[in-house]
Amino acid sequence: MLSLQEMSDRLEIQDLITRYAYAIDEQDWDALDRVFTADAVIDYTDLGGAKGSLSETKAYLAQAMPTFPAFQHLSTTTRIDIDGDSAKTRTILFNPMVMNHEGEERVFFIGLWYNDELVRTADGWRIRHRREQKCWSFNAPAGLLP
Repeated sequence: MLSLQEMSDRLEIQDLITRYAYAIDEQDWDALDRVFTADAVIDYTDLGGAKGSLSETKAYLAQAMPTFPAFQHLSTTTRIDIDGDSAKTRTILFNPMVMNHEGEERVFFIGLWYNDELVRTADGWRIRHRREQKCWSFNAPAGLLP
């Protein structure tokens, strides 16, 4: 049986993962300051993106995401392993995206996992390290994804 603290931790971590999705979909890069630690490392390289610090990631996202007219980050089925003030999670992401390709609007889909390391801070749980792991894609323009 889970203790009240364990239930609270799990709810806070789920909320953190949801906050990330909304920050990306709303293109609110400063909201990521409430998702990641100041010294976080974020690795999007498995899908052809950047790897860097929080500030580098915010700059990368501000440049990359507006090239897509529409997208959604649907996070689900998170496995949470808590060990005191640290945790590891693995979350499924289903990511439909729209892109202008060869003069036409193209909808494509990406399935991936977020592999996260989290820490409890004075401000609540934060992600210290995130690595995207590609699983599959459908209808992505040639050369867009590795």
